[in-house]
Amino acid sequence: MTDKFEKTDAEWQKQLTPEQFQVARKKGTERAFSGKYWNCWQDGEYKCICCGSKLFSSSTKFDAGCGWPSFWAPSDQSNIETHDDYSHGMHRIEVLCKTCGAHLGHVFEDGLQPTNLRYCINSASIDLDESP
Repeated sequence: MTDKFEKTDAEWQKQLTPEQFQVARKKGTERAFSGKYWNCWQDGEYKCICCGSKLFSSSTKFDAGCGWPSFWAPSDQSNIETHDDYSHGMHRIEVLCKTCGAHLGHVFEDGLQPTNLRYCINSASIDLDESP
């Protein structure tokens, strides 16, 4: 999936739970240690909750101790995009799904080798596909 697509808020609200809509479409954040995947160690591919784009592999997931799923690299860099985020009185790098623009979380430079990055991702923005 490489072509961007858009839906109205009403269309997204029909597809997503209220929490998924607030996080993925309205740039919200779930509470630390509350999401479905923060402590999930099943093998599989994490996909965008909105459009199904492949985002992160369980093979790059690690325990960052922050309460959100953390990955040291995306599955395919071309499926994500980043933007400067100056909300909440600080500068962070926001991570978005390139296909549908869903807010995924933020990326920080305190992760594991080989990238030294920590993609701190909301569980509400992703879905784990455990099929091979």
